[in-house]
Amino acid sequence: MFARALFAFLVLPGLAAVAAPPLISRIDPWRGQTCLPGLIVMCVGAFVLLWCVRDFYVSGKGTLAPWDPPKHLVIVGLYRWVRNPMYVGVLLLVVGWTLYLGSPLLVAYLILLALGFHLRVVLHEEPWLDTRFEHQWRNYRAAVPRWIPRLGLAQGE
Repeated sequence: MFARALFAFLVLPGLAAVAAPPLISRIDPWRGQTCLPGLIVMCVGAFVLLWCVRDFYVSGKGTLAPWDPPKHLVIVGLYRWVRNPMYVGVLLLVVGWTLYLGSPLLVAYLILLALGFHLRVVLHEEPWLDTRFEHQWRNYRAAVPRWIPRLGLAQGE
């Protein structure tokens, strides 16, 4: 299962958040100066993403890939504060690239990526979770926000 989890990590967020931004910035005619603080944002995004991938593997007994989803609802770690921290991590990585590379074209990519994530979550993932995990999902959904982490104690504390 580790090989499947690694493959899913390299293919999905690897392409969207690591490979695509530098390629997009290369064709950006408005690209400005590099901004080193963008590296800090990238590191935070990578940390969030890796933490989530670990939780999917350890707690969920699956991967982030749609073809090999977790067998258990993942509600540990960062998932106690926000329902979609993996997507937030990917978006933070792209924000970091955008800042670091000074690329306005990456802002458009970031907006399209965020919109795509939102539509995927609302139209596909949440209905699937409702069917698969029923009451556990409904209780979790009622307690934890979709995108903006809630402040205060985490679920179950």
